[in-house]
Amino acid sequence: QVQLVESGGGLVQAGGSLRLSCAASRRTFSSYAMGWFRQAPGKEREFVAVIRWSVGTAYYADSVKGRFTISRENAKNTVYLQMNSLKPEDTAVYYCAAAPGTAAPVEVYEYDYWGQGTQVTVSS
Repeated sequence: QVQLVESGGGLVQAGGSLRLSCAASRRTFSSYAMGWFRQAPGKEREFVAVIRWSVGTAYYADSVKGRFTISRENAKNTVYLQMNSLKPEDTAVYYCAAAPGTAAPVEVYEYDYWGQGTQVTVSS
């Protein structure tokens, strides 16, 4: 069983920055991909970014490319999402997720483990 705990959400003005963290209980994620998704009120959960733990390769949704950066810290079993130049449309609950395997999945159904989510609100 894998437990994921997100933190770092909050209220920020447009143009500001936040860094989300996802602490994982599993000791090793060498054969996992770690993703960030978000869900705004009344909308489907959508892919934001994913990182292949073993090699550090990252992929992003077009809507966040150039503004968000996903990274991982092996010693702390933690994945981060650095969010810069935030926009009101980035407002959502952000979820961390883990998918076994060495690919970089972008679909919700490909992930086996999910955190409880953290709210990000960007004011205009």
